[in-house]
Amino acid sequence: MPELPEVEAGRKIAERALRGRTIAHVNTVQDTIVYHKIPPRKLAAALTGRTVLAVHRKGKQLWFELDRTPWPGFHFGMTGSFHAYDAEEDRPTFWKIEMLSTEGHRLAMVNKRRLGRIRLFDDPLREEPVASLGFDPLYEMRDAKKFAESVFKRKVAIKALLLDQSFAAGVGNWIADEVLYQARVAPQRRTDQLGKKEIGAIRSCLKRVIRRAVEVDADADRFPRTWLFHHRWGKKESAVTARGEKIRFATIGGRTTAWVPERQV
Repeated sequence: MPELPEVEAGRKIAERALRGRTIAHVNTVQDTIVYHKIPPRKLAAALTGRTVLAVHRKGKQLWFELDRTPWPGFHFGMTGSFHAYDAEEDRPTFWKIEMLSTEGHRLAMVNKRRLGRIRLFDDPLREEPVASLGFDPLYEMRDAKKFAESVFKRKVAIKALLLDQSFAAGVGNWIADEVLYQARVAPQRRTDQLGKKEIGAIRSCLKRVIRRAVEVDADADRFPRTWLFHHRWGKKESAVTARGEKIRFATIGGRTTAWVPERQV
């Protein structure tokens, strides 16, 4: 599932394709699930002729700032992504919307499993689902004191807290596992029982993991080889880290969790 780094990579794709350009035409499909409470024809009319001033992201939510509201919002869901291209024959399969600029550039949102959403916003930061999101770890990381205070307020497993989008927007399963592995904190530890040094380590690792993943445009092949990420998939009993540590699996916060007992306490 796309998490913050993957969605940020999508934001960059959209920005390169359409920022500063006028949308000359919009192609849509009939999909009452992906198009959230908005008829495709109405969305196309709202976008056509409008200039894209910027492409914004908070957590896993994206939206275009146009020269006039309403603005389109996008959520990739499990399998969504943006694709930029110029030739119609390069249009990807499973596309849900395609926007063409006056210069002939095309941007499509793909959503094979139909778990993504396309919306219209008048004021994204004051409307759901954006309004309920917590801080964005890339753009809005809290200082050490505020971060610790926000952790101590909750009395849940630290893995569950990291997955809570009202706490940290954009953190998903693999990021949470990676952060806790690098911070050496067991995922089932309760937040109100963590020490200040442990919380500080979590904050530092959250910042570092996300920045590194964003720097390489979420290209997993370019993630450091020591990351848990490369070995956590498939719930294999024989799974070990690059250091040879045994990986265990559990369900925490409703999600499959990979962790290393000999490292995480």
